[in-house]
Amino acid sequence: MRSLLPVLLAFLIISACGTTEERLVKDADKIHRLILTVDTHCDTPMSLMEESFDLGVRHDKGCVDFPRMKEGGLDVEFFAAYLAQGPRNDSAYILVHEETLSILNALHKNVEKNFSMAEIALNPDDAYRLKKNGKISAFIGIENGYAIGKDISRLKEYFDLGARYITLCHSGNNDICDSSTDPEGAENNGLSTFGTEVVSEMNRLGIMIDVSHISDKAFYDVINVSKAPVIASHSSCRSLCSSPRNLSDDMLQALKANRGVIQICILSSYIKTPEPNPELEAAMKELRERYGDFSKLSDEQKAKFREERWELRNKYRKLATVSDVADHIDHVVQVIGIDHVGIGTDFDGGGGVDGCRTVAEMKNITIELLRRGYSKTEIEKIWGGNVMRVLGEVQKVAGI
Repeated sequence: MRSLLPVLLAFLIISACGTTEERLVKDADKIHRLILTVDTHCDTPMSLMEESFDLGVRHDKGCVDFPRMKEGGLDVEFFAAYLAQGPRNDSAYILVHEETLSILNALHKNVEKNFSMAEIALNPDDAYRLKKNGKISAFIGIENGYAIGKDISRLKEYFDLGARYITLCHSGNNDICDSSTDPEGAENNGLSTFGTEVVSEMNRLGIMIDVSHISDKAFYDVINVSKAPVIASHSSCRSLCSSPRNLSDDMLQALKANRGVIQICILSSYIKTPEPNPELEAAMKELRERYGDFSKLSDEQKAKFREERWELRNKYRKLATVSDVADHIDHVVQVIGIDHVGIGTDFDGGGGVDGCRTVAEMKNITIELLRRGYSKTEIEKIWGGNVMRVLGEVQKVAGI
């Protein structure tokens, strides 16, 4: 008769593992109830231009809405008004300004419609108060300083409408600075003269300067000019993934000296160097060619484009994992310490990894951090404490 010992040992191991996983889930649930959890970047406002889209309703597609934030234990979302880089002339600047105002007004309207669930937040005190009252905080960001055009007075207008960070550029150069991914290369040799004025005015008003997307030279220029800490609202570590969108270890050291914070972006290709994916590339190319210039599409066409893009990505993408995300957090902690790292998903703009594809799965990141030995205090800093500290310091510099 075969010994039952191996079977018994296997049973005990499986039972112990199950118990450990159950405990991690319970611990994560408890931590999320107690701490403030913040995601510093989503592109969901693009969907708000559709009158039928309601943040207060659970959606099967897309990544962010208030019910799924509750499910995932996410208290704070920075909703970014994204502006695609376009022509740089007076008429274009008028149009992009009007588009920015439309997005911000749509966000206000949608949040106000769901007042029982969420409110617009303007400072750390708002976020902690709303958490205590069981409500979600909707902060506002603007992705691409192109929205400013060449009119620096627009910064005050955006600030008054709730904008608390501005990403200085996007995938192309603008009048403020060079992008890390412009196919034509550098134009301004970093931060332009106008860009220096923009940084100073953002310091004066109390708007966080977001260095995600900007070139390395522009990054160092901003660090040298800014009188307040800066954020990288959705960037990851170049040492682990060689994308130019990520920050090198030297840049991380400069960010630490500035007292800033890098919010790890969970867009898969910024987390793990992607393997060749010809099927996805071909499908995305066909999609872009079929729709043409995105900036010229109607709101209905833009919504359809985003829906088809979402479906293609889900069908063909080879995603990084929550464990890979935690590797980037580990790296920042090892290089510059626990006080300078957070999370900025880039949900609804391409963000999402296996195990965390929507805000409903945010606790899986916490579970992985617990598995790696992070304490509640450390997790609290990662999930919100660090970026709220930066926002507070930025507003202190501005005298708010």
